[in-house]
Amino acid sequence: MSRCCQGRVMDCIKALQKQFPESRRVGRLEGMLLEAKGLWADAEKAYSSLLEDNPLDQVIHKRKISMAKAQGNVSAAIEGLNKYLDIYMADHDAWRELAEIYVSLQLYRQAAFCYEELILSQPTVPLHHLAYADVLYTLGGVENLQIAKKYYAATIDLTGGKNTRALYGICLCTIALGQLTKGRNKEDKESSELHSLAATALGKDYKYRAPDKVSLLTATLGNLKLS
Repeated sequence: MSRCCQGRVMDCIKALQKQFPESRRVGRLEGMLLEAKGLWADAEKAYSSLLEDNPLDQVIHKRKISMAKAQGNVSAAIEGLNKYLDIYMADHDAWRELAEIYVSLQLYRQAAFCYEELILSQPTVPLHHLAYADVLYTLGGVENLQIAKKYYAATIDLTGGKNTRALYGICLCTIALGQLTKGRNKEDKESSELHSLAATALGKDYKYRAPDKVSLLTATLGNLKLS
């Protein structure tokens, strides 16, 4: 924010303070201006002062978490989010934010827990199922891959079969499971059938939305054959 803009914002905040001297909303605005200036310690003091009057102010708690993240203090952001979610367990955005931080740190088991919470509270949101499946696929192992396959399938179901990433996920899971469970006839047959269905759906999707890339898809799927 330029100095000119900062001056105008400060003038507006002063006018609001004069009109609403006890307003917490104006106090938040003042704290956000301090953040914009990079005056982190001053912003922290301003927010802490506001929390003394109202310890359960969700907005201010979120601002403090955002400040920690903006300063690169990821551990403080994680700690703040966990404390926040102990109180406001129904905040979907906070669970998703925490999950994404864990993924960025490759803490996949912790991220999986966050996505489980999101799926429990919002079971019809396909992106939660997809993200959870991605995390389980990354963790690997027969059990995780089998569960990931189910959540990729749930994503496909919730999107009417129109999620390309989930279709690829099915293919990747069936390949990995085929390698890990080789010789188990029933599982081999199920994986082969599911892989074929997902590959066929991908082919139809590409012919409709990206016909010029069908050959690339065919080559890619050719390299993803069940052994």
